[in-house]
Amino acid sequence: MTDTPARVRVPRPGEAAWRRFGDVRSLLMGPQLLLLQVAHPVVGAGVLEHSEFRQHPWRRLWRTLVSLSTVVYGGQETAVAEAARVRGEHTTIKGVDEDGRRYHALHPEAYHWVHATLVKGPVEAHRLFGPGLERAELEAYYTGLREVGRVWGLAEHHLPHDWESFLRYYDAMVHERLEHNRAVDDVVWVLAHPARPSARIPRALWEPVGVLLSRPVLLVTVGSLPPVLRERFGLHWGPVQERSLRRLATTVRAAAALTPPPLRRAHTRALAAVGRRRQRGGRW
Repeated sequence: MTDTPARVRVPRPGEAAWRRFGDVRSLLMGPQLLLLQVAHPVVGAGVLEHSEFRQHPWRRLWRTLVSLSTVVYGGQETAVAEAARVRGEHTTIKGVDEDGRRYHALHPEAYHWVHATLVKGPVEAHRLFGPGLERAELEAYYTGLREVGRVWGLAEHHLPHDWESFLRYYDAMVHERLEHNRAVDDVVWVLAHPARPSARIPRALWEPVGVLLSRPVLLVTVGSLPPVLRERFGLHWGPVQERSLRRLATTVRAAAALTPPPLRRAHTRALAAVGRRRQRGGRW
C-alpha cells in the first residue's frame, strides 16, 4: 500500500458515490458484508483473535458506521486522518490462525477484499431494494469508491480499473478464496441471537424483540449472498425464504420511494460529525 492519500480525493457532494453509498438501504446489507469479510481467511482469523464483535456487536457496528461515514462524508482532511487511524489500529492485528497460516490485517489481498465488499454492498442494496443503478452511474460510483480505496491506503495496482474488471475480481474471490471458517459461524450465530444493545434493557423485554429483529436480518443476509456461498456455508435457502425476501424488498422499495433522497442519507453527516469530534479528542 503505497499511494499517498493527499494525491487522491474523497467523494464530493452530488457525485454518484456520495449520493449512493450512504443511502439508508445500504445499512440493510451491513451483516452480509461482515459475513463476506470474515469468510476471507485473513479477516476471519483477525476477527476471531482480536475483535470484540461477538461480545459487543452493537459497539462494533457503531464504530464501523462512524468510520465509514467519516471517510466518505467527512471531507478530505478528516477522511485522510481517519484512514490513517484505521491503518494504524490494524498494524498490530496479526498472528497464526487455527490452520497454522500466518496472517496480518494489512495484507493487501485481505485489505482490498474488505474494501471490495463495501463497494459492492450498496450496489446490491439498490438492486434489491430499489430500481438499481444504470451502467453510467455504476461506473461513476465505482470511480468514486475506487478513490476511497486509495484514501484507505490501497495501492493503485491492487484496484481493478473499471466496474467490469471489479466484477471479475469479485467473482474470483467468491469462488476461489472465501472459506467456511469459525468466524463465519460466529457471525451467523450473532445475527440469529442479537445481543441487547444495553444492559439497561431487561432481558425478558429484549428477547422477543431480538427474535423479531433476527428474522429480516437473516433473510437479507442469507438471501443476498451468492448461491455458491450459501451452499459453502451450509445456509438453507428455499422458495419460502425467497418469497419472504421479495415481500420485504417490496415494502422497503415502497418506503424508499416515499422518502426524499436527502433524508435517506441524513444519518451520514451526523455520523461523520461524530467522527470529526472523535478526532478532536471527543467521546464516541
